[in-house]
Amino acid sequence: MLRPRITPCLLLRDEGLVKTVRFADPKYVGDPVNAVRIFNEKEADELIVLDIGASVADAAPNVKLIAQFAVECRMPLCYGGGIKTVEQAREIIALGVEKVAISSAAIENPRLVSAIADAVGGQSVVAVFDTTRVGPGDYDVRTHNGTRRTGKRLVDAIREAESGGAGEIFVNAINNDGVMGGYDLELARLVRSTTRLPISLAGGAGSLAHIGELIRGCGVIGAVAGSLFVFKGARRAVLINYPDQSQKDELVRAALPQ
Repeated sequence: MLRPRITPCLLLRDEGLVKTVRFADPKYVGDPVNAVRIFNEKEADELIVLDIGASVADAAPNVKLIAQFAVECRMPLCYGGGIKTVEQAREIIALGVEKVAISSAAIENPRLVSAIADAVGGQSVVAVFDTTRVGPGDYDVRTHNGTRRTGKRLVDAIREAESGGAGEIFVNAINNDGVMGGYDLELARLVRSTTRLPISLAGGAGSLAHIGELIRGCGVIGAVAGSLFVFKGARRAVLINYPDQSQKDELVRAALPQ
């Protein structure tokens, strides 16, 4: 039986680990390779690493750094940032990374999703959409760290990615990013009702209770969090943390019908 996943998301900029608020003002919070090692020890369900500077700088994936992550990581690993070609995706998967995340390139060239899915398998392709609310129950898609409007509605982009062969959908709520006030549950329900693919949602987690609310609202889902797992306390001191197995089991039992 599939279970909800609780997934840390690490953001990279200039090879450092950063955290943003509403996709702005990246704050350096440490060495990403060290963070991977800590999440290994804490037995995280999976790990997502996104290079938020790559697309903006029109830079290729940092293969040397990705290789370090792949060697260190003992959990399923998803990498995104700067992937624009089938060859880049193949190279990253060959390093031992389980999934590649395609964001701005998938919007600019929808056929890329199909081409990469054909090359490495649809189960290894995650379509990532950064979104903001534009009206009641209506969300648009943005790229380049939320700075560029695409003219696409989220529902249409998800359906296009699914028909193109993506194996998973990952949605970032820009307005909730780093605020730690809870997930956008309306957005989560919209995504769940739009696709039958596995989905992950990020943006807003400030407590394990928020993760429980998301699971109750959507069932089997990837609950992705950044700030929750790198900060501790009201002063947001940098401290890598993650719930232990008993906490995860209790969270899932309380959120899902038995």
